[in-house]
Amino acid sequence: MLKSIFGKGTARKPGELRVGDSVRVIAGIKDEDFGLDIGGWQGRITEVDEKNELIQIAWDSLTLQGLPAAYIADAEEQGLGWDTYYLATEDVELAEARDVKVRTESVRNELQAKFAWYHLGEEGREISRILDGIDPDDTSELFERWEEYLSSVLTFPFKAEVTEFQDRGPLHSGDILDVQEIDSVEDLYGLIVRVKKGRKGYYFPLCDLTPVDAKSSNYQPVRNYAIWFANR
Repeated sequence: MLKSIFGKGTARKPGELRVGDSVRVIAGIKDEDFGLDIGGWQGRITEVDEKNELIQIAWDSLTLQGLPAAYIADAEEQGLGWDTYYLATEDVELAEARDVKVRTESVRNELQAKFAWYHLGEEGREISRILDGIDPDDTSELFERWEEYLSSVLTFPFKAEVTEFQDRGPLHSGDILDVQEIDSVEDLYGLIVRVKKGRKGYYFPLCDLTPVDAKSSNYQPVRNYAIWFANR
């Protein structure tokens, strides 16, 4: 039964729940995807389906701050939402709001930035660690972080294969190059490295290269960068 926050005798019926109402999940309810107990979680109603007696809840800032990191990570990897949830109207009770919407949005944005790349799977976890604290939309700062990180972990020179189709220029897919160093950053092509093919030198996008030695310490960092670049 829904509890009233309006005084005795004024409890609403399930069909009378409204968008904007604050509600709390009753004890014993579990997330259907992960089996996590969500009893006591609280948020605001953002959608009401009266016909099917369902509501969508946007979790408030306190609930968001309490979400297990593994829960958010798993949801991101599986393409599932973690900041909202659909429940039957009988699974909630009216409650007093614990925050204001602007605070909820602030916390949600912080978490979205922290877990922004987890949907990329195992590599996404490492990418998120590398780019931690950077706005996912701040391209300039993201490239700066990648340049700083890769400059510190890569050992030069190393051999790499051109693994992306090239529709112009002297270098082609399948070419083996000697990567000398990170040279610069371009808005369109990202990190540019100085390479050699035989005696000739060129400048080439790192995102189109894969280290030849898959067991080298260079392999995964370059792969992580290429995956991020393709999905940014």
